[in-house]
Formats: sequence, C-alpha cells, structure tokens
Amino acid sequence: MTAAALRRPGVTRLLVSVLALLVTAGAVEVRIRDMSEQEMDELAGRHGIGEGFGVVIVDVMEDTPASRAGMRPGDIGVALEGRPVTDTRLLQRLIARAPVDGDVRLTILRKDGRKAVPVRLMAMPRPVAGERVAAEFGFVLREAEAQAGQAAPPPPTAPAVTFIARGSVAEKAGLEVGDVIVRVNDLAVVTRDAAREALGDLGLERPLKLTVRRAGEPVNLTLPAPDSRP
Repeated sequence: MTAAALRRPGVTRLLVSVLALLVTAGAVEVRIRDMSEQEMDELAGRHGIGEGFGVVIVDVMEDTPASRAGMRPGDIGVALEGRPVTDTRLLQRLIARAPVDGDVRLTILRKDGRKAVPVRLMAMPRPVAGERVAAEFGFVLREAEAQAGQAAPPPPTAPAVTFIARGSVAEKAGLEVGDVIVRVNDLAVVTRDAAREALGDLGLERPLKLTVRRAGEPVNLTLPAPDSRP
C-alpha cells in the first residue's frame, strides 16, 4: 500500500488557497496547494513513510519577510506548532484557531531535512475571511447577473452563488448556482460585500442558515458545519 493510500483515501483534491500571514514582521501572501498522491509517495520514499503528507508552498512573494525568513516555493509544510498538517483545509483551520498577533512555528520539509519557520499571524480582513468560510461550505459568491427568462434582473451588486463544489455540504443542502443570498443566519444582506462580511463573522463549527432568492421566491436552507462531516 502506498503512503498516499495510508494517509488520504479517495481522490486527491487539487484545492489552491491563499493565506495571509505575517512572518516575523510585515504582511505576505503565501500560496499553497494539496499534494498529489504521486508527490506524497515520492516524499515518503525520500524521507520515510512518516513524512508522506503535507501541503506544497506554491509561491512566496519576493523581498518579503517570508522569503527573508527562508520560505521557498516547493517547500512542504508538514506541521504547525508540532501538529501534523495533512492538507490545506487542516492548515487553514489550525491557523484560524491560533491566536492572532502571536508567533507560531511552521515546520517545512526539504530534500535536506526539516526547518522550523517562525510565523506571526494576522487577522484576515472580514471580506477575505468570508470568502474562505463560503469556500469551506463549498460555494463561491459573485455579483449577480441577469438570468435568461428573468422578468427583472437582480441588482448588479446582489450576492449570487456562481459555483458549488461537487460533494460539498452546500450541494448536499440544496444550494444552487444562481441563488441570490438575501439573509445569512438572521442578518439581511443586499450586496456581495455585505454577504462576505456576514460570513466573515461566522465560525465553521456551527451550521450556516441561508435565505436565498430562487426564481423570485425565498428558499430557506441549512448547511451543516463542515467540521461535522465524516
């Protein structure tokens, strides 16, 4: 059995995420993605089966504290504060739960071994956090566009669902592409920015209640918390 099979059953997700971090001082964006099964097998073969997991650092902005601290594209993030990191979703959650403005240790793996990089976390802007929350539930918001056959198109800034991830809690709860969100839990929203900010105030441990407008009619939906999925 391969290292990938031991650590991640099923099809590997090719999720790409952007994390806003502070490394020692100053803001930096670090782009990461999940490892493919082939990459996990190669990593385990090179470093031992105990190392067959992690996330790939795809890009580090040049001349930033992150690059000066030694982070490089191609590094494999394998642990945060000593806790193993198996995929981007877990790393995002660990970062979200870590104290803001505090230093944490991100352990990276290279051909020549491990290195701990000090990372200082900053709070995500609410709209950015809201986009991340939506992605965790499995949907993406954009400004609404007129649909064929609509008597009256939605306002140009209305928050419309433009993508739903297959197998996500959003899909299973019945959310559909083209739905326009009008309430997030008990808060009315009329623009995409308002919806993003409302989502940004939420955690991922509780269900998300949405009221959407579909074909001119309100529809109430409850999306289970992503943490509650098997």
